[in-house]
Amino acid sequence: MIDPPESALPGAPSPPEAMTPARLPVPAGLGRLLVLAVVFVCAACGLVYELELVALATYLVGDSVTQASVVLSVMVFAMGIGALLAKRLRCRAAVGFGAVEAGLALVGGSSAMALYACFAWFGQSRSALVGFSLAIGILIGAEVPLLMTLIQRVRRQDAGGAVADLFAADYVGALVGGLAFPFLLLPGFGQLTGALLTGAVNAVAGAVLVLWLFRRDLSARARWALFGANALVLVLLAAGVVLATPFERAARQAVYGSSARVAVQTGVQEVVMTGGTGAGAGAGRGRKGSGGPLALYLDGRLRVSAETEFRYHEALVHPAMAGGPHGRVLVLGGGDGLAVREILRYRSVRSVTVVELDPGVLRLARTDPGLARLNRHSLADPRVRVVTADAFDWLRQQGMRGPGRRAAPYDVIVSDLPDPGITASTKLYSQEFYGLAARLLARDGRLVVHAGPPVERARLYWTVESTVRSVGLATVPYRLSGRPAAFSGGPDRSAGAASPVDAEVPAAAPPAGDRYWGFLLAARHRPSFGLAPDAPPLAGLSAEELRAGRRAETHDRRAGLPASTLMHPRYLD
Repeated sequence: MIDPPESALPGAPSPPEAMTPARLPVPAGLGRLLVLAVVFVCAACGLVYELELVALATYLVGDSVTQASVVLSVMVFAMGIGALLAKRLRCRAAVGFGAVEAGLALVGGSSAMALYACFAWFGQSRSALVGFSLAIGILIGAEVPLLMTLIQRVRRQDAGGAVADLFAADYVGALVGGLAFPFLLLPGFGQLTGALLTGAVNAVAGAVLVLWLFRRDLSARARWALFGANALVLVLLAAGVVLATPFERAARQAVYGSSARVAVQTGVQEVVMTGGTGAGAGAGRGRKGSGGPLALYLDGRLRVSAETEFRYHEALVHPAMAGGPHGRVLVLGGGDGLAVREILRYRSVRSVTVVELDPGVLRLARTDPGLARLNRHSLADPRVRVVTADAFDWLRQQGMRGPGRRAAPYDVIVSDLPDPGITASTKLYSQEFYGLAARLLARDGRLVVHAGPPVERARLYWTVESTVRSVGLATVPYRLSGRPAAFSGGPDRSAGAASPVDAEVPAAAPPAGDRYWGFLLAARHRPSFGLAPDAPPLAGLSAEELRAGRRAETHDRRAGLPASTLMHPRYLD
């Protein structure tokens, strides 16, 4: 005689929901397919949340390696916590999954807007980044145990087969989400609206699964509670979509002030320009009627200030034009046209090649009234050829040409690139990069490099110098005062923030308001330093000031630093 199961005995408690077959409105096969479809959608949404946090953190804070590491490590850790917490919800898996998806849709969908708000109005977003990574990770981690329970209730199968089906749908969904973010959501909707729309899709998928497929497992009270929660989430996300544009405008004003007049999200970066709208010569430098001095921000970092840019570009260009011929010049970066403006002041210049990654910056340099006036329409000069390309890739392609097809060497190469402390720029300050550039130098050619702040981040600056020397070039370091406090090139854009590379600040650090740009002049033999005989009059720079900057840097030299390479970037140590 076989004993009846314990659950069939009189007075025994009913089996928990996790053990009973679900009462579905469709056949079990179709119900299982619908569960896997929701797994697919939820996985896609989850990966979009991850990528959106990494992308926004990189823009707001900088240093993409660190931000990606923080987001991914915190989220994976939190997913483990979420999976453990979900064990308590398995007895009410349908209700638990519905609540988790509603919360995930709201938190993930609003995360970009909340991070941007923290950055714009409170000046920092690191704490919010960690908090949202933790919350989203916990909610994503809770999905898998609950979905595993639901798919087993639809149709029993061995645990290994169920796990294989579940993770196959999950991984394919992650692939779709990972491709949709850079190719669809980001270019088509932007970070704020893209995240909000992803949250709405997430909420709808969770609600359909629970409120329709598993509706017979829910009490009337649970159904109405979940319906109300999802409706509220969708209303809040829709309100966010409607308010995204005025919110972004208000946040941008909080960051850049009321003078922001151009804001363009190119395929490479966000470009914001303030001031410099007046007519007449010199309006870009903030004279009367200009609406303030022109300032150009790339990804929130000040790159051009019309009040000081002439000192920077004169110091960058003119020492390199001395010491030999300068008929053929190559500019790496410099899409704003300001370095080209200085180069074209030499009548002996026959050709200038500009290699700029961002076509949006080039477009503004040609068409924006303030910036075009400031660069004196240099990019329209017939001697100038503009190439839209990554500087590293372009140099490599030039070096791969056959001997008969290789371009003539350049007399001067000007590296006018963002500071090396930013992750995206590290390869442009690597041993490999300078080796490629050196191959294009004429026998007596000169290379000049903008190498970052030499006092505030001295280790970074001297690492650049060591890297340039590692490819067989002799260097002359020099510096120039006048770098604005807001001209931040490191991972943190807040003025005065210390870099991980330069935790220590030398005792000789300049007082506030007396900051420096750092440059390196390099050649195969030690280059002469000064101004060329045909140098034009300089607006705010003298030969004596350049010589003083050279003496100061020679005195402060740091020797023995290892070179930075692609496989071992030293600027982020």
